[in-house]
Amino acid sequence: MAIELAEKYLPYVDEIFTTESKKELLTNQDFSFESAHTVKIYKISTGDMSDYGRKFSDNKKWSCYGEIKPLDAALERFTLQRDRSFTFAIDALDEDETVGNLNAASALARQIREKVVPEVDAHVYTKMCAGAGTKPEPLTLTKENIYLEIIKANTALDNAEVPETGRQIVVTPDVLLLMKQCKDIVMETDIGADLRLKGVISNLDGANVIKVPAVRLPKDFGFMIAHPCATVAPTKLADYIVHHNPPGINGDLVEGRVVYDAFVMENKAKAIYYQATPAES
Repeated sequence: MAIELAEKYLPYVDEIFTTESKKELLTNQDFSFESAHTVKIYKISTGDMSDYGRKFSDNKKWSCYGEIKPLDAALERFTLQRDRSFTFAIDALDEDETVGNLNAASALARQIREKVVPEVDAHVYTKMCAGAGTKPEPLTLTKENIYLEIIKANTALDNAEVPETGRQIVVTPDVLLLMKQCKDIVMETDIGADLRLKGVISNLDGANVIKVPAVRLPKDFGFMIAHPCATVAPTKLADYIVHHNPPGINGDLVEGRVVYDAFVMENKAKAIYYQATPAES
């Protein structure tokens, strides 16, 4: 005689692993897109330094201070390009017969966590790498050369007079593994709780080390050192709506729209150093 064994459904969802966004550490919100789709900012030149002529006859021009030239005031234009959306419906019986696990609130949170945040991150990091002011030739990173390449990158930022405080080193888990195996690297792990919550795992050569999943970075990403002053990453709109029993649907209709972009400012591009690795054949 066969025995029917009991089956039980638990109020538990097998969620996909996701990583919190780190882009807030790498970018800024220095200007607003409120009431505008395009923002213009000025780039203003400076005057040349010259020797002061104490004797008026020493100067070919009429000013003892040197040749008088006007300053340039060029415009940079930033236009939002990313206007993204999603929608899905949850039937009233589907919610009831999944013991409430399929519900609008948790589904929306899951959508933001697993789709919206990774997409925004990937776009921002790609724009930063593309706009980096220093991009050496692709190089295979090893445990023997990783420390030298990082301090070379930091030196490049020093020579470009980038602020020393606030620099961030972005690495993949695989590159972090190389760093841990490098005998020359001793990473400072005495990091404040506030920085750890934001995703900083250590400090090296005066810069915070941030680990970002490879899937959110360009394919041939090696590492990047960036100061947040270089990249503006606005999210102009993040609108999420749950409609209960809208026309044509018995249940919930979830809709979302997010308008965002990232811009590397020309005069601050040297604050980003991007080291790529050779493309896989």
